Amino acid sequence: MGGILRVAYKLLINDRAKYAALLIGITFAVFLMIEMTSLFAGILSRSSATVINIGASVWVMDPAIQTVANTIPLPDYVLDEVRSIPGVKYAVPLYSGSALLKLHNGTYQAANVIGLDDTSLFGRPQLLGGNIADIYGENAFIAINDSEFYKLGNPTIGTEFELNDHRGVIVGTAKVASSGLFGVPTLYTTYNRALQYIPNTRFTISYLLVEPKSASDVAAIKQQVAKAGYLALTKDEFIAKISRFYMFQTGIGTNMMLMTIISFIIGLSISGQTFYTFVIENLDKFGALKAIGAKGRELISMILFQASFVALTGYGIGVGLCALIIWLARLNIPDYAAIITFPNLGLAFVMVVIIAAISSYVGVRKVLKIEPFDIFRG
Repeated sequence: MGGILRVAYKLLINDRAKYAALLIGITFAVFLMIEMTSLFAGILSRSSATVINIGASVWVMDPAIQTVANTIPLPDYVLDEVRSIPGVKYAVPLYSGSALLKLHNGTYQAANVIGLDDTSLFGRPQLLGGNIADIYGENAFIAINDSEFYKLGNPTIGTEFELNDHRGVIVGTAKVASSGLFGVPTLYTTYNRALQYIPNTRFTISYLLVEPKSASDVAAIKQQVAKAGYLALTKDEFIAKISRFYMFQTGIGTNMMLMTIISFIIGLSISGQTFYTFVIENLDKFGALKAIGAKGRELISMILFQASFVALTGYGIGVGLCALIIWLARLNIPDYAAIITFPNLGLAFVMVVIIAAISSYVGVRKVLKIEPFDIFRG
């Protein structure tokens, strides 16, 4: 069998034009599939940025909430009710809203404002500069140094701005695990200062952040919260809820899916047609092998080896090319959201296997029908 596969390998690479066409077709298809799914994965990750960055185990919210950005305020009494649930270690309020800032250079900039519990500062970001205790100072805010940081004018400690005719001062810079989706910079402050500076409705709590005493208490907490008419979700459940919204209730998921399918069809059509042409042009060689005693299963092994070799080589080149492009794009475009994940790689691999299987089937059918007599007679 090893000798047959060596013959198959030499047949494949000796026809450099067809070999290059096969590689280019599959590489291009893999590149497009990985690029589209990676971009979608990046969008989904950034859509849950607040959930990821805060890191609370359980989030309590209004049942109508679909994304973390569209908050529906909770009444203040819900906080006391949740704190009284057996199994709750502690629960704190979180404010999440938007504001329009007037920067020190006179320009206006929209920003997300996160208000942390005044007592615990639960969910605070990792400081790059400044002291976390300074957040209790007058007019104090912490700026997040992410891809949108420059939109605040690259502030330093002591930089001032206006927010609804209130003076604000940057007392620190920090980093978070994930940047936001909509290209808006983020400021952190205390919960009460956020309420004081930003106009609000009668209810002011955006979310309740709950830490259970143990993982086994989560189910009971969710049941008690549901009895009160609200929804409690773990961090992973909330992220999944947000992802489902962007997948199925916006045009983003549909468009990315269509582009991925189109990429698959392009790769299948190019590789299938090229591989079929390759088999046709080498029919005399397959016929000669059959005439000297090569069995049908050996010829099938040759076709499968050739298709698999090209598919896996194209897959590797496509993944590497996509990773390089994403790396270069993120170096030069801070807002670029694409990230390569294992599910993306797995999906592309499955599609490449399907491409290889269909291409092999086309070649196998043609090779098995060949008769040595016809080859030598021609």
